[in-house]
Amino acid sequence: MAKGLNRVPVREQEPKVRATNFDEVCLGYNKDEAVEEAQRCLGCKNAKCITGCPVNINIPAFIAQVKEGNFEEAYKIIGESSALPAVCGRVCPQESQCEGKCVRGIKGDAVSIGKLERFVADWAKENGIKPVPAAEKNGHKIAVIGSGPAGLTCAGDLAKLGYDVTIFEALHKAGGVLSYGIPEFRLPKTIVQKEIDTLKDLGVEFVLNFVVGRSETIDELFGDGFEAIFVGSGAGLPTFIGVPGENANGVYSANEYLTRINLMKAYKENSDTPIYHAKKVAVVGGGNVAMDAARCAKRMGAEEVYIVYRRSEKELPARLEEIHHAKEEGVVFKFLTAPLEVLSDENFNVTGLKCQQMELGEPDASGRRRPIPVEGSEFVLDLDCVIAAIGTSPNPLIRHTTPGLDTNRKGCIVADDEHGITSKDGVFAGGDAVTGAATVILAMGAGKRAAAAMDEYIKNKNK
Repeated sequence: MAKGLNRVPVREQEPKVRATNFDEVCLGYNKDEAVEEAQRCLGCKNAKCITGCPVNINIPAFIAQVKEGNFEEAYKIIGESSALPAVCGRVCPQESQCEGKCVRGIKGDAVSIGKLERFVADWAKENGIKPVPAAEKNGHKIAVIGSGPAGLTCAGDLAKLGYDVTIFEALHKAGGVLSYGIPEFRLPKTIVQKEIDTLKDLGVEFVLNFVVGRSETIDELFGDGFEAIFVGSGAGLPTFIGVPGENANGVYSANEYLTRINLMKAYKENSDTPIYHAKKVAVVGGGNVAMDAARCAKRMGAEEVYIVYRRSEKELPARLEEIHHAKEEGVVFKFLTAPLEVLSDENFNVTGLKCQQMELGEPDASGRRRPIPVEGSEFVLDLDCVIAAIGTSPNPLIRHTTPGLDTNRKGCIVADDEHGITSKDGVFAGGDAVTGAATVILAMGAGKRAAAAMDEYIKNKNK
């Protein structure tokens, strides 16, 4: 029994092998490994790990079932709180959430909560375990805009309560950022589809290729008989670097680059999705999206891939696991480096990125030390592709077509954090559409809270 300081190691593809394919990097636990790792859990009565989970999974309870080999019961416990356990087990930043609160982590390694959740979810899917059936239909219709993690979670919780839920998705495939943003090697799309199928089993209907604000407005959806609407449309509008020359051929937003690869399968030989197979790539940014873009570029055949980040490694916002994997795969990090200009040839094709060295000064509004240019430190990276991964904002379409819906200066919908209530009666919102680009699990937490508030809203409205 592994009751010691160190967690059971997780099997992974070798770096040199995985950098040439899009197969999942982490191979997860098998049954014996999962039980062994679960034995390390202390089963705390006042479990801090639960407080670190945005959807409040009863972590000690599900791990206790794993200890005994009762994987189906463990799945049921997780399913009481989470609609997407196979996704969360793969992409949640557990190190700063549940595992960051684990008492085991005070001396030694925290319990590998994420990998255990992933194991349980995968085992349930492989063994045909279905979620708890939805309640009897209550005759009330709810619309959900966007099929990303916020929308899927909100829809799942409402379906379980007996609502007729319809998800409206702008793209031709459901999943939102889970489908277009996160690479196959981190989150296989078969896993995403299985989670979506679970919601279909609960009675959730999906309407694809439906752009709210174009196909129909929010007010028109109310006219169709929907009594409440949740907006979980994400933040898909890219932010560019803002330097001269960035409209040259070979400059991508990370959103476009990742969408072509993940959603449109540009990495496959028979794909008809055009994408530039660059040889020397710089990704500007330091978050998870930047790591995803850099690691995809490697797999698309780039010989040199750089992460250009204007602060130090200590300030990198990406997950430690993603940074570690990127380094193992040969991505070169250019810290304390800021882009000044994209250089191009007479045909307007990218030839390089002019950069400047930075040093850290006093903290800015974000609490991180402000980068300050070092005079006379300019240099050029020889490149044929630049990818901007410095953030996104919500698409303005919904706010421009919805009278009475308040948004802030960044274009995000203004909504109460606890309930997702907006300024427009019957409209709730959560996830990246409210916060700007954030994590999958935070979006899920917002969807979950909004679902509870929408249930109360419908009940009060029909008293």
